[in-house]
Amino acid sequence: MRRHNSQGFTLIEILVVVSILAILGALIVPKIMDRPSEARVVAAKQDIGALVSALKLYKLDNGRYPAQDQGLQALITKPSADQAPNWKSGGYLDRLPKDPWGHDYIYLNPGLHGEIDIMSYGADGQQGGEGFDADVGSWMP
Repeated sequence: MRRHNSQGFTLIEILVVVSILAILGALIVPKIMDRPSEARVVAAKQDIGALVSALKLYKLDNGRYPAQDQGLQALITKPSADQAPNWKSGGYLDRLPKDPWGHDYIYLNPGLHGEIDIMSYGADGQQGGEGFDADVGSWMP
């Protein structure tokens, strides 16, 4: 008696495997697609935290935060002696970061939510918004 060895997959087997992969893809891909956007929000919060820390050091040395017109530039470029009498040479940061979407961070003194505010307008670069377009600020957890 001769036995016939099957050397391939049947169409049904292939369709079952493709269906399983499609279902897994439909469940997993949406979760993976949001990861880069979530990472940008986390990066913005970390940058804002670093800027707030540098501003606190500036205030500790000079008795006040940089004026609104000085902005965050006062952390890397020495203002006039009357504005920052004890400014530390070398500055408080090596460079001013851009937000993860390529925009400058916004500095408000006085702030709307605290003594000072630092914020990014999020992915859309415009005030307000929802989801990943929402503002990210120093007053947020």
